[in-house]
Amino acid sequence: MSQPANAKRLLWAGFTAIFAAGIGFAIRGNIFANWAADFGFTGAQLGQIGGAGFTGFCFGIIVGGILADKIGYGKLVVAAFAFHVLSAVVTFGATKGQPQNVAFVYLYIGMFLFALANGTLEAVANPLVATIFPENRTHYLNILHASWPLGLVGGALAALLIGDSLSWKVQLGLYLIPTVMYGVMFLGQEMPKSEASKQGLSIGEMFKDIGILGGLVACALITLFIKDQLGGILAFFTGSEFFSTPAWTYIAVSIGLGLLGIVAVITQFSIGSVLLFALFVAHALVGAVELGTDGWIQNITGNILTPGQGTVLFIITSLVMFGLRFCAHWIESTLKLSPPALLLVCALFAVVGLNLVSAVTAFGGAVGALLVYAIGKTFFWPTMLAVASDRFPRTGAVAISFMGGIGMMSAGLIGSAGLGYAKDRFAGEELKAKNPAVYEQYKAKDASGFLFFEKVHGLDGTKLSEAQKAKEKGTPEQQAAAAASIAGDRKTLQADAYIPAAMAVIYLMMLLYFKSQGGYKPVSLETSNATARKEHETVGAH
Repeated sequence: MSQPANAKRLLWAGFTAIFAAGIGFAIRGNIFANWAADFGFTGAQLGQIGGAGFTGFCFGIIVGGILADKIGYGKLVVAAFAFHVLSAVVTFGATKGQPQNVAFVYLYIGMFLFALANGTLEAVANPLVATIFPENRTHYLNILHASWPLGLVGGALAALLIGDSLSWKVQLGLYLIPTVMYGVMFLGQEMPKSEASKQGLSIGEMFKDIGILGGLVACALITLFIKDQLGGILAFFTGSEFFSTPAWTYIAVSIGLGLLGIVAVITQFSIGSVLLFALFVAHALVGAVELGTDGWIQNITGNILTPGQGTVLFIITSLVMFGLRFCAHWIESTLKLSPPALLLVCALFAVVGLNLVSAVTAFGGAVGALLVYAIGKTFFWPTMLAVASDRFPRTGAVAISFMGGIGMMSAGLIGSAGLGYAKDRFAGEELKAKNPAVYEQYKAKDASGFLFFEKVHGLDGTKLSEAQKAKEKGTPEQQAAAAASIAGDRKTLQADAYIPAAMAVIYLMMLLYFKSQGGYKPVSLETSNATARKEHETVGAH
C-alpha cells in the first residue's frame, strides 16, 4: 500500500504523545514523597494511587482498540487530549489541609484519567504506525516507543533540577507542554484506516484470531484486578472487610468468566490462534519484567549504592533504550535477525543483565551491568506489537491494543506487586536467619502476600528508612537491618531474572515454529482471510 503524504507527521505526533506520557509518569513517581508529606499517605495508599496509572491505561487501550477501527483514530485523539487536560485539573484539586480521603479521591481519579489518556493514545499510535509503515513495522514501532524512555529521562531530569524549589503542581504541569504539542501536530490531519477497517470486518471477525484462548489471558488479569486492586480501593472507601472475603473473590471470578463468555459468543466460539495466545502470555511477562522492574530498579540500585546514583543509573539506562530503539532496523538487517530471533536474544540479555545487577558493588560495575539489562529490555514491547501486526492483520487495532493492555495490567498486578513481595520476603528471611532478635524488632506489623505464595513479614518501612539513612554510623541493629535489605534486593533481582528466562523459552519455540514454516514473514489480509476460510471449511467438513 502507498504511504500517506503525512506519514512522518503522524509518526512524530504519536512520538510526542507517548513522550508526554513518559514525562508525566516519571514526574508523578518523583512527587510521591510530596504527597506523603502533604496528606500523610501510607506506602500502601500511595501504591493504590500509583496502581491507577497502570489500570487506567489498560481500559484506555483496550476500549480504544475496539473502537479505533469503527469511530476512527481522530476522535480517539480528541478524547485522549481531553483526558490529559482533565487529569491535571482533577489532580490539582488536591490541596494541603484537605481531609486525607478527599485528597486521595482527587489524586486517584487524576492518576486514572492520566493513564486513561495514555492508553487511548497508544490505541491510536500503535495501529496507526503499523498501518502507515507496513513494510517495516519493527523499525518504526521501535522509533515510536523510543519516546517513552526519552520522557522518563525528561521527567527524571526535571525532578533533579527543580527539586523542591517549585511546588509539586508546577512540576506535574510540565507534561502539559508536550500535550499541547501533540494536540497541534494531530490537528487537522487525515488518518488512514487499517486493512481490517477498509475491508469492513466486523468486531466479531477482528476478534476471531484472539478467540477464547486470547480472551482467557485478558480476562484472567481483569479478574485479578477486580479481586485485588478494585477490592482494595473499595475497602478503603467503605471501610468494609467484605472485599477481602471469598464472596468478593467469587464475584471477581464470575465477572471474568462472564467477559470470557462474551468473547466466545461474538467470535462464534472460535478457539483463537495458539500463536497469538503465546504472544499474549509473553507480553504479560514483558510488562512484568520491563515496566514492573522499571518501577523498582531505581529504588533497588539506590539501596545497594546510593539514592543519587540510583537516579543517575535510571537516566543512563533510559537514554540507552532511547538510542537503541532507533537502531532496530539496522540490527535486524546487519545481524540477519528476524523479529522472533531479536526477541530471543533480548530475553537472554535481560537474564544475564538482571543477574549482573544483583551482584554490583560499585557505580562503574552497575553501569556495565545495567547496560546489558537495558539492551535486553529495549526491543521487547515494540517488537512484540510488530509481530502481532505482521501476523494477524485481520484483528485491526484490536490485537495489539489487547497486548498493550495485558502488558500494562501485568506490570501493575504482577510485576510491581510481585517484586515488592519479593523484596519483603527476601529481606525478612535474610535478617531472620542472620539475627532473629533484630528481625523481631524490625519485623513489619502486617504480612505481605502475593497470588498463591505464602504470606510473609518484611521489614518495617519507617524503621528501615531510618537504618538506611544512618548507614555505617547507625547502631549494630540498624546496620544489620540495612544489610538484610540490600541482600533481599539482590535476591529479588535474581528471582526477577526467571521472567525473561521463561520468555526466552517462548521465543525459542516461536523461532522453531517459523523455521518449520519456511521462515518468518508478514501476512497480508488477503492471505489471512484465505487461511480463515480454509480453516472454516475444514471444520465444516468434519
